[in-house]
Amino acid sequence: MKHINMRNRQKEWVLLVCIGASSGVGRLAFGKIGDLITGVQKIYMQVVSFMALGLMSMMIPQCLVFEWLVVVCVFLGLCDGCFLTMMAPIAFELVGPMQASQAIGYLLGLMSLPMTAGPPIAGLLHDYFGNYTVAFSLAGVPPIVGGVVLFFVPLIHRRLQAAASSEETSTTAHMLPTPTPAGEPKSCSNGDILPGYTDVETHI
Repeated sequence: MKHINMRNRQKEWVLLVCIGASSGVGRLAFGKIGDLITGVQKIYMQVVSFMALGLMSMMIPQCLVFEWLVVVCVFLGLCDGCFLTMMAPIAFELVGPMQASQAIGYLLGLMSLPMTAGPPIAGLLHDYFGNYTVAFSLAGVPPIVGGVVLFFVPLIHRRLQAAASSEETSTTAHMLPTPTPAGEPKSCSNGDILPGYTDVETHI
């Protein structure tokens, strides 16, 4: 019995190492890949990582062999590395450098709620059903839903940029002076003289 407990502890250690190591590799790899992708298209990397994270969470109760669990933990680490690496660049692309820190703070604050409430809820589900199958299955739903919502963010972002650009163009057109037709004498009123205006006939 003592030998079995020591073996189980060794297996738990292997799983933690797999998650940590694959997360480190994922941060390096996806950081390099993210540099090659321009604009808000980086969000689609987050979408894929969220979807994979949710599916891998649902797959944990289905792992009947320890080696399958190792593979799932490796994918979980890669998804975690992708999410953490892409979080800051995506915030910069969406809200700009002046508000990126505030956006990341809001994101981490919202993340703290389910991460705090998740373990007690999983414990209650275990007490009710007698296993963690339902808990892991439900834990995979929020990342998938978040990935679906995140998929539409670039579309909304492009529409907002297009609307802001057209509004800025119309505002600039109203602010610029109307050009004087060729052949007509220059005239201006008080306060309209611009630098470089050379009409000596102008009376103020």
